[in-house]
Amino acid sequence: MLLIPAIDLKDGQCVRLQQGEMDRVTVFSDAPEQMAAHWVAQGARRLHLVDLNGAFAGKPVNKPAIAAILDTVGNDIPVQIGGGIRDLETIEKYLDMGISYVIIGTAAEKPWIFARGVHRFWRAG
Repeated sequence: MLLIPAIDLKDGQCVRLQQGEMDRVTVFSDAPEQMAAHWVAQGARRLHLVDLNGAFAGKPVNKPAIAAILDTVGNDIPVQIGGGIRDLETIEKYLDMGISYVIIGTAAEKPWIFARGVHRFWRAG
């Protein structure tokens, strides 16, 4: 079994939304990179990130926090991300940053984005 800790990002902080409402939030940390380091130290073999602002805005918003997490975990474990990924350029930018897996949610409603993304970026792993 693989348990994957999730770090939900809102305004650069680690949070949990109450019933999916952006104005009902519990903040767990102002330092997402430290939370990532905590999960790695606890034995996590993968991290799941969600850009909540990005999911609502339809484009990435928390890139500084994501970059800090990637700098902290380095190549120790793969990192996957979802939230605000609506086009191929965003997928490419995340892969270039060092993200290992990109989660396609809303964009999967446009099959051509999903199909082109798989064709362009598929890496057997």
